[in-house]
Order: sequence, then structure tokens, then C-alpha cells
Amino acid sequence: MKVVAFERNLQGTGASRRLRNSGKTPGIIYGAAAEPQLIELDHNALWHALKKEAFHSSILDLEVAGKSQRVLLRDVQYHPFRQLVLHVDFQRVDANKKLHTKVPVHFMNQETNPAVKLGGAIISHVITEVEIECLPADLPEFVELDLAKVEAGQSLHAKDITLPKGVSLVAHIESENPVVAAAAVPAGAAADAAAEGAAEGETPAA
Repeated sequence: MKVVAFERNLQGTGASRRLRNSGKTPGIIYGAAAEPQLIELDHNALWHALKKEAFHSSILDLEVAGKSQRVLLRDVQYHPFRQLVLHVDFQRVDANKKLHTKVPVHFMNQETNPAVKLGGAIISHVITEVEIECLPADLPEFVELDLAKVEAGQSLHAKDITLPKGVSLVAHIESENPVVAAAAVPAGAAADAAAEGAAEGETPAA
């Protein structure tokens, strides 16, 4: 994805307020052994870009003054109640250094899962993004967790996620292996099933 930004010479609260009043958002680019660079972006274009999942988890081509840099979005500050982006941070990417970043988890085959279709189970998404490490060229926009065979009462963990080649879970996620999705049968559905079972087991009175 390509993003166009402009050099920003003024900094401070007053300068940032004037920028926002003119439809711009202040930001910064840092990292990769280079000096931090102050930038400004068109607020409306940025607002729409932030609604796209890939903008948060993909390497972006950020163009400033005709020069393109490869960056990752690292932080976004929003106004507490207005639809306003206050500030954005981008980190430069080194092609030869592994990234540690979070990517979204896409849950596959939930609708066709037998426990959901036939057993009344509800699958909860405990974690919707997971922290990975990989070289920039291997960075996926998302990773997938297959829910086709999970049964009621079962959970799927981080290690059950299908990871593309060259991608691994960061060390602490690998060791903790947290629950990502869990299938449970609501109490009402379980009680109904138990009642049906009891009714089927009854024998007519003589």
C-alpha cells in the first residue's frame, strides 16, 4: 500500500493544532539507524486508510518529498470522542532484520463446524491478533485458524494457527500458547439437550 506524506517543519502543541484545523494529521517516521522525520498527512485519506485491516499489518510504501520509504504503522492516537486522528507513528523497515509485529487472525470454517450447526455451540474469538516474527518480505497480512473440527468444550491455541513459510510466533507467545478460540454450548442449549435425552429414556407406564 502506498501512502503520501509531506515534510513537517514545525512542532509543538500549537503547530499540531493548526495542522489538524487545516485537515492534516501530524506524524513521525523513526528507526533503521536514521534520524526521526516529522511528517504530516491528509487526515481524510488517513482516516479511510485506517479502516483497512491491511494498513495496520502490511509494509507500507511511504512517500515523502518524492522519496519512498518502507515502513510499518506502529501507533495511532485518536481523539477520545471525535472522529479525529491526533498523531501517527511509522517505523522504517530493514529488509535484513526480522520484524516483531501483530497480525490479524482470520477464523475459517466457523459456519460449517458441526458443533455450531448441529450442537448449538458458540465459538468465541478470545484473541483476534497474534504477535509474530519474520523478515519483511515474509510478512503476511493475516494468519488463519481453521475452526472446522473444533468440538464443543474444546479450545484452539496459538500453536494451532497456520503460519506461512518464514513466519513464527514470538518466543513468549510460543511458550505461553494462549487460547485463541473456544467452543462452548450455552447453558440453555445444554439443558434442552439433557431434557430431550431424559424424555427419550422414559418408558411408557404399564
